[in-house]
Amino acid sequence: MSFDSILGNNQIKELLSNSIKSKNILHSYMFVGTDGIGKSLFAKEFSKMILCLSDVKPCNTCSSCIKFNSDNHPDFMIIDSEDNKSIKIGQIRFLQEQIAEKPIVSSKKVYIINNSDLMTVEAQNCLLKTLEEPPEYATIILILSNENKMLNTIKSRCTKISFQNISQDDLLKYAEQNNILVTDILLNICNGSINKLITLKDNAEVYSTLDKIITDFSTKDIAYIWNEAEILYKSKDNIINLLDYFNIYFFNKLKKKQDSKYINSIKIVEQTKKRLSSNANYDMCIDSLLLKIWEEFNEGNSRS
Repeated sequence: MSFDSILGNNQIKELLSNSIKSKNILHSYMFVGTDGIGKSLFAKEFSKMILCLSDVKPCNTCSSCIKFNSDNHPDFMIIDSEDNKSIKIGQIRFLQEQIAEKPIVSSKKVYIINNSDLMTVEAQNCLLKTLEEPPEYATIILILSNENKMLNTIKSRCTKISFQNISQDDLLKYAEQNNILVTDILLNICNGSINKLITLKDNAEVYSTLDKIITDFSTKDIAYIWNEAEILYKSKDNIINLLDYFNIYFFNKLKKKQDSKYINSIKIVEQTKKRLSSNANYDMCIDSLLLKIWEEFNEGNSRS
């Protein structure tokens, strides 16, 4: 079956496969779950099965599958944000123009809207018209992580499929198969996301540096820590994951020993996240983060 190469969510595999076998394919779906757990992979494989011309789907040999596998299928389209900030009404209007045309290769047409929670309100209202009266040959799949950003009118017209985070056992198996060295802390950071696990492989040296920084909080002066932490200043695009690493480390220590320095350090990290989200000066936020945690490890021991 087409889903065999995708980790986790076996119940959803069975559900979607059965809908193909029974030819009970709906006009609109909403795939909801944490980023990086495979929703887009599921949506693409499901789309290929819907479009496949053979009785056993996907066959990977019919003209539809061949075009799909070469990213050249005229009855399939993926809509995504063009600026990583929003999906605008113009993109939805283009979808509507395309969906109005009958299928060319398959008997169906499939449209995926990635990160559909980035759709503007205007774009959602525009899409609503299509969801209310979709062509009989069309299926639309919305992929998102935050359904609170979606209009209730949109949600009421889609069949919601909730994806679960990938289990740590499955993540470990994937890591072993792909020669990715992971610790318990890194697995916790992944939060069931295969994408985050893959990212860890490319950032192994970064996390090793973080381990050293945390160890040095108790033994080095703050000037040394600031110099050592250059990687934090250069990792603006990945800083939330790095800060999560700090907090999981502190939380694991807290479970073994109730110490106020770990509690306070977790609070400092969370405060830093809030400051960064409000567009505070990046370097100053990192300066303050390191100084305050260093103070907890060097001056805060007497507070417990």
